Amino acid sequence: MKIYEAGKIRNIALLGHGGCGKTTLTESALYTAKLINRIGKVEDGNTVSDFDKEEIARKISINTSVIPMEWEGHKINFIDTPGYFDFVGEVQSAIKVAGGLIILVDATSGIEVGTEKAWDYAEDKKKPTFIFINKMDRENADFDKVLNQLREKFGKKVAPFQIPLGEKENFIGNINVVKMIAKEYDGKTCTEKPIPEDKMQQVEEIREMLMESVAETDEVLLEKYFNGEAFTQEEIQNGLRKGIISGEIVPVLCGATAKNIGIHSLLNMINDYSPSPMDMPPKQGKHPHKDEIVERSLESGQPFSAQVFKTIVDPYIGKISLFKVISGSLKQDMEVLNANKDEKEKIGNLFLLRGKNQIEIPEVKAGDIGAVAKLQHTNTGDTLCSINHPILFSGIAFDQPQLYLAVEPKARGDEEKISSGLQRLAEEDPSFSFERNVETKQTLIRGHGELHIKVITSKLKNKFGVEVELSDPIVPYRETIKGKSDVQGKHKKQSGGHGQYGDVKIRFEPAMTGFEFAEEIFGGSVPKAYIPAVEKGLRECLECGTLAGYPVVNIKAILYDGSYHDVDSSEMAFKIAASLAFKKGMETAKPVLLEPIVKVNVIIPEEYMGDIMGDLNKRRGRIVGMEPQPKGMQLVVAEVPQSEMFKYAIDLRSMTQARGIFTMEFVRYEEVPQMISEKVVEAAKAAKV
Repeated sequence: MKIYEAGKIRNIALLGHGGCGKTTLTESALYTAKLINRIGKVEDGNTVSDFDKEEIARKISINTSVIPMEWEGHKINFIDTPGYFDFVGEVQSAIKVAGGLIILVDATSGIEVGTEKAWDYAEDKKKPTFIFINKMDRENADFDKVLNQLREKFGKKVAPFQIPLGEKENFIGNINVVKMIAKEYDGKTCTEKPIPEDKMQQVEEIREMLMESVAETDEVLLEKYFNGEAFTQEEIQNGLRKGIISGEIVPVLCGATAKNIGIHSLLNMINDYSPSPMDMPPKQGKHPHKDEIVERSLESGQPFSAQVFKTIVDPYIGKISLFKVISGSLKQDMEVLNANKDEKEKIGNLFLLRGKNQIEIPEVKAGDIGAVAKLQHTNTGDTLCSINHPILFSGIAFDQPQLYLAVEPKARGDEEKISSGLQRLAEEDPSFSFERNVETKQTLIRGHGELHIKVITSKLKNKFGVEVELSDPIVPYRETIKGKSDVQGKHKKQSGGHGQYGDVKIRFEPAMTGFEFAEEIFGGSVPKAYIPAVEKGLRECLECGTLAGYPVVNIKAILYDGSYHDVDSSEMAFKIAASLAFKKGMETAKPVLLEPIVKVNVIIPEEYMGDIMGDLNKRRGRIVGMEPQPKGMQLVVAEVPQSEMFKYAIDLRSMTQARGIFTMEFVRYEEVPQMISEKVVEAAKAAKV
């Protein structure tokens, strides 16, 4: 493949609900460009884009993959993204480097949740967008119905550039309203035909609407329009392109990717109307060592800069970093700076990735997407740049994962393997995280859904040879006291020679925070030298409460009396005496269990308010506030016991058809209700047995 200048490059991310045909579109595009001999099927596991073992086994896209191809003197980098919400991180990294988006819509299903989410991303990131109504050959396909849905939901800037030629099983192509030509497909070739007479009135009406849009992009064209003068084809194309790039026009196209209908037209439309990197404004970053804004553009002579948007970890090949060059160019054997890590990297062989196939190239120019293997310090989101002209671009903003599950090895002694495997996988997928909870001695994985976490554990097995089991996380309860107690702890032991003797009297009472120790010893009943041992003995006891063995908090101990023996007393004896007093003191001062409470912010469409609030109440939650949000959404703020929230990510998705999102953070500990406390204590005692 030859090296392209920025003006001839198109970086297009494919978005949409799961199963709408994104991967099949890349197959049809490759077939149309004569790069493959037949269109692969996701169900058969033989597509170029879905090459990972997990994708083939599950018959869905899990990873973002780049599919570069040449078409009519241009280079199009298709970025195929997963439609399942568990893999939202892949979508976010793809959007970061895309110039334009194509949202695919299933003609039989219309607008789905994935369509809405894709539209929100496009609006949020202000990316020029096409909508491609796919599966027009299906029995229930209805172009007009879906188009009306799109215009009602997303506004009048959604404009058809094509209408279908034929319908359902007789769908054979489309009519290009802009160029006033019909295109008929036979699965391989595309033939231009005159527009059928019975379609002419509909075409004229839509074309008139498009001409209004063209007129609104330029004052000279507006005057020409009002004077009744016809636009030239060049004026129409320039006007529409300007409107699309500014986001004022969203073209709607149609086709059937599985039968390769409409793909020629789509590729031509991408070349004609979607933005090249040259159409994007200069990109701003920070100087890594100075407090100043630095800017990079695609003009020649600019120093090299790029951003890594995806990492592929292979236990055999090593790490592959996919990047987009933002300015200058990258060549083999160059030495560059990783501005995030302040480390130099040596660039080895440069290549393009088409699925898993590597196409070696000597250089990647500004605006293009490339790949390099075996970088030592570089991870997803990092900036690579010229050593003499450093710049640091903003990272990729990933949604925080909120589903927690504990992971344990099936074989003893595999803990180290799990940790290193998860570390490598986190380099590949920064949208999940993991941590070792020292208190509960569990390794916790945080993902965006059950499927996300299952894929991670499956990769642990296939790539790193570690089999694991998933379980619910252990709740980090605490114990404290509600009452007061006054107790004696006496440790006396004779065993020939020196014995052991320690005797303390301690009052226990609730404290505001942590652990407080005080002493009120008069007359040396406990020598000063042994008082630190008493405190130490008590502090050691805090790790394991008397109710269920959980750490003890918010307690005050006052040492006020005791006795000692000249010969047999020792620090150890007083430590043991203190621990005996602690046990008695806790048991007689009304011990209670405390549970962690989290603050939960749930954003949902208004129609789900009743269900969500009812569900939070069932989880023993307290609603503390509500606030209207843009686009008909509502924010519900609640405080809920953490034990009720581990699977909330799954339940919220189910209750809101995946339209709801939430975040949660720890706020404090509160007393556990009696009935639940009894169950927790019983379970803890049973576990010890």
